[in-house]
Amino acid sequence: MTYSGEVKVGGPADVHELKDLMITKIAVGPMDNNAYLLRCRATDEQLLIDAANEAQTLLGMIGDDGIASVVTTHRHGDHWQALAEVVAGTGARTYAGREDAPGIPVPTDVLVDDGDVIRVGRVELTARHLVGHTPGSIALVYDDPHGHPHVFTGDCLFPGGPGKTTNPVDFTSLMDGLEEKVFGPLPDETWIYPGHGNDTTLGNERPHLAEWRSRGW
Repeated sequence: MTYSGEVKVGGPADVHELKDLMITKIAVGPMDNNAYLLRCRATDEQLLIDAANEAQTLLGMIGDDGIASVVTTHRHGDHWQALAEVVAGTGARTYAGREDAPGIPVPTDVLVDDGDVIRVGRVELTARHLVGHTPGSIALVYDDPHGHPHVFTGDCLFPGGPGKTTNPVDFTSLMDGLEEKVFGPLPDETWIYPGHGNDTTLGNERPHLAEWRSRGW
C-alpha cells in the first residue's frame, strides 16, 4: 500500500516505509492530533512523537517492543494528554524544547535546543527550534541519506500555512524561523508531517510564502 498520510481518529494507522526508518502515523483524540511512531529498521528501537491522547491506542501501536523515547513538539495540552501514561507504561526518556518544558506536566528528561540531535537506533533527527506558535516549539528533521528529507513540524507548519499565532510579533518570528530553518535549507521534495491533519511537501507550500506573509496568519 502506498503511504498517503491520511488518517482519521478511530481508524487505522498509515505506515511510511523508508529504507532505514519506518514511520507510523495515527490520529487520536477530540482535536484530531497526529502521533508518529518511528522505528529504526537496523536496531528496532522506537521513538514516539507527541503522546497526544488515547494512551491505550498509542501503547497498542507501540507494541511489546516499547519505545526508548518520546518527544513532545510543544507545550499545548492536546499534544501531551497521554504522555504520563505512555511514559509509565514504557519507561521512555522524555524530550521537549527547553522553553516549553516547564509547561508540560510530565518531567522532561532531555531539554532540546536548536540543532540538537535526537537518535532512534542508528537514525538521527535534528531539532529545529521555531518560536511563535509557542516559545519552545521544535520540529524534527530526518535527512534521509537514501532520499529526500522528512520533517515533523508539530503545529508550526501545516498544509496552507504556519500554525496559529496570537500577535504579529509571534507570526513574524514563526515565519522567519520557518524560512530560515525549514524552507531555506531543505528541498521541495521534503515531506512534512504536521501535528494535525494531512501531510504536505515543501514544494506544495513554498509558492505561498509571500501570500502568508501578506495575510499575516
